[in-house]
Amino acid sequence: EVQLQASGGGLVQAGGSLKLSCAASGFRFDDYAIGWFRQAPGKGREGVSCISSNDGSTYYADSVKGRFTISSDNAKNTVYLQMNSLEPEDTAVYYCAAEFFVCSRWFRGEMDHWGKGTLVTVSS
Repeated sequence: EVQLQASGGGLVQAGGSLKLSCAASGFRFDDYAIGWFRQAPGKGREGVSCISSNDGSTYYADSVKGRFTISSDNAKNTVYLQMNSLEPEDTAVYYCAAEFFVCSRWFRGEMDHWGKGTLVTVSS
């Protein structure tokens, strides 16, 4: 059974940092790209970042470039999202999802497997 479990969310003040984790199981991790998405209250889902496990290529939404960093620990089947300089506009439920092979459809939200989210709240 494919499972993607996001964790690490919480409450943080503006300007602070959080590190999210996405633990994957039930599929060959090296064959998939992992993306992070978020959905703020009353808004649609937004692609935040993606990393291809095979070559480590990374991609970011313009809204988070320079503030967020995605990384992967293939030995632990885990992808991380380091979030710095957080803003109230970053408040959302964050999800991780898997796309077969490389980050090619993540920006359209067309992922093959989705996990449950973790809530990030940034106070002003």
